[in-house]
Amino acid sequence: MEDNKTYFGEIGHGLKTLAVGMKTSWKEYFKDFFTNRLVFKRDENGDYKCTACTLCEKSCPNGTIKILSHMAEDPETGKKKKVLDDYQYDLGDCMFCQLCTNACNFDAIEFTNDFENAVFDRSKLVLHLDKEVYKGGSLPNLLEGGAEWQIGKFNTKTK
Repeated sequence: MEDNKTYFGEIGHGLKTLAVGMKTSWKEYFKDFFTNRLVFKRDENGDYKCTACTLCEKSCPNGTIKILSHMAEDPETGKKKKVLDDYQYDLGDCMFCQLCTNACNFDAIEFTNDFENAVFDRSKLVLHLDKEVYKGGSLPNLLEGGAEWQIGKFNTKTK
């Protein structure tokens, strides 16, 4: 079968494809993305919105989120519902793909713009979001103390 496109038709098609790609790139470039740390959103009473539905855990491509929950009877309605026991988030393994926030039907989690997440021990990057109340800033209480800063000397953390 013979292709009926001409030389200039192919060039036009290539330029059109390039324009579509550049339009998509520029649109994504100016979006506000906060892909530095996952936190729980809380309501006006300070309670988290997570219902332990595990949609975020299932959507995570590399197992960064682990949710532990149990079924309990609601004293008001008498129906059984899931109760969150532990929401474990491993910041060190996260790819910041935002699939978890897109999968959450309850708007319970979001990424913040914290960027200072450097620690000396990887185990400190495993966060339990249901047990912390995020108030902004970098990871809480990880780099307390430290050596006095002196020019020309290698400064290491002191205990």
